[in-house]
Amino acid sequence: MTMFDYAPYLVAVLLIGFLLSLAVHIMREYERAVVFTLGRFSGVRGPGLILLVPFVQQLVRVDLRTTVHDVPSQDVISRDNVSVKVNAVIYFRVIEADKAVLAVENFLMATSQLAQTTLRSVLGKHELDEMLAERDKLNADIQEILDSQTDAWGIKVANVEIKHVDIDESMVRAIARQAEAERNRRARIISAEAEQQAAEKLVEAATMLAKIPEAMQLRYLTTLHDIADERNSTIVFPFPLDFLRPFTAPDGKHD
Repeated sequence: MTMFDYAPYLVAVLLIGFLLSLAVHIMREYERAVVFTLGRFSGVRGPGLILLVPFVQQLVRVDLRTTVHDVPSQDVISRDNVSVKVNAVIYFRVIEADKAVLAVENFLMATSQLAQTTLRSVLGKHELDEMLAERDKLNADIQEILDSQTDAWGIKVANVEIKHVDIDESMVRAIARQAEAERNRRARIISAEAEQQAAEKLVEAATMLAKIPEAMQLRYLTTLHDIADERNSTIVFPFPLDFLRPFTAPDGKHD
């Protein structure tokens, strides 16, 4: 027998091999197959070995692992009219493979675009100080909005993290001046409050000393002791004016 006699068998083997390659599919543990029969959805299969009818059934592979997507830098104008550039990262995964294929054309692109618009919308409602100081709250708000809107696509948004908030150099200088003015204001308020408290305490002390004359005398002696401790060459003694009253009485009358 010549080689041409084996040609039909060879063609049959190749044809069977080709049909098997179209019929046999292996899904990994993190993959699911969305199967269509004559264009109609017929179920989700996997993981493991899947047999399909060639030319009649087709499948679309869907990865169920968590996807990390970097949201491009977005131009945002805050509520206090400060222009900033903000970028973020989102973590999401497919939990319903059929919805991810049937409900949206490209769930990766759709989620990315939705994340960009949501980032601009949410941050535009807050002031710059809130963007810098309350990132956890903003992350939670963005994650909640994205998760509610992507639920119809069978996607679960697990987390959102704002990475960078870039401010223009001129605005940085303005913010620095504002922060310095705020610190000066607080310093003046603290100084004024200290003066007020000191005045209140002085009034309380004077009231207490006025009630008991002996206390004033003790305070006088304490002051002399403090002056002596400082080794001054001159000591000034306060002279009570009450001692001069008998000598300054009108018409030379004395008590």
